[in-house]
Amino acid sequence: MSTRSGTRVGPLASKNVKTPWLDVDALIDDHDTRIIVCCGSGGVGKTTTSAALALRAAERGRKVVVLTIDPARRLAQSMGIEILDNTPRPVPGIHPEGEGSLDAMMLDMKRTFDEVVESQASPEKAEQILANSFYQALSSSFAGTQEYMAMEKLGQLRKDALKTGRWDLIVVDTPPSRSALDFLDSPERLSSFLDGRFIRLLLTPAKGPARFMTAGLGVVTNALNKIVGTQFLRDVQTFIAAMDTLFGGFRQRAQRTFELLQARETAFVVVAAPEPDALREAAYFVERLNEERMPLAGLIVNRASREAIGGISGDQAMAGAERLDEVEEPDDSGDVTAALLRLYADRSRIVARESRLRQRFAAAHPDVPAAVMPALSTDVHDLDGLRLVGELLAG
Repeated sequence: MSTRSGTRVGPLASKNVKTPWLDVDALIDDHDTRIIVCCGSGGVGKTTTSAALALRAAERGRKVVVLTIDPARRLAQSMGIEILDNTPRPVPGIHPEGEGSLDAMMLDMKRTFDEVVESQASPEKAEQILANSFYQALSSSFAGTQEYMAMEKLGQLRKDALKTGRWDLIVVDTPPSRSALDFLDSPERLSSFLDGRFIRLLLTPAKGPARFMTAGLGVVTNALNKIVGTQFLRDVQTFIAAMDTLFGGFRQRAQRTFELLQARETAFVVVAAPEPDALREAAYFVERLNEERMPLAGLIVNRASREAIGGISGDQAMAGAERLDEVEEPDDSGDVTAALLRLYADRSRIVARESRLRQRFAAAHPDVPAAVMPALSTDVHDLDGLRLVGELLAG
């Protein structure tokens, strides 16, 4: 197995600490790695990172499918695909080595849920479930469903890859959740809801000790009828009754996918921005991965500010600007110079602040390999832009 990291003293390290660096090319070239999961809080660049890693892997000879969960559909635009949906589609315009290829798809949360129901239930029961209004609401908007269905789709893709040999690497862009932990917590959250005590109570016949609860439950049910309507509760009861035989299947698949995420063939790449909240969320996720014994490849810090080019410090630049302001009648060149010095000072302060944040993360997690992706002057909107991102990450 090829190595995924080296050691360097760099922007993530303090002066006295050597920090392992993330060797991106070693990661994607390693054929023992069959799944790469890009995770992190919302808005840190997971989609671009996922697409760039997938493209670079394909052009280095891997057969790749990238699964994105991106409402803005920027991945489709950058990859030149007019339609990106629940079906993997070839990406045109790549320049692969050997047998390399790249397919891309975007998770359709409801369609994936429908596929699960259709594969697990009889045709008659599946039709009953799919037509249920409570199911339609649950499969489209319930908190955690998107994350859960991302894991379902990952399981489907891996099964297809093993059966057909179409892909040897799956790259997953996790949902844009408030918390990166939502991806790992979603199976338990959805399973707990579907198997919840109150929902079960709605279906429990009044037998034995349950007879004593009937009056109290009737009061609660009547109150709910006034709030949400009789039809809604009836739809819930019908849905739970129809789904009852599928609950075990949900839990079993969730457990299998969780075990897949713990396997050696999987590598997690935590993506963050050089901001306190994003790096704090990344730290939580790293700690959770360690607790769950899931394989962590490393950290990517996106959109890092480039260091200002010059031979003076930010404080010196600001002092120079202030001295120019003290001149009684400065000419235009003095005004321009003072403004440039202030811009230089501001950039230096931003770079220093980001460096301190990265050093703090490295001090808390000294064994986590890391790569820093500098901020680009323009948005990534095509394959050339994704290639550039891949090159910078690998460099």
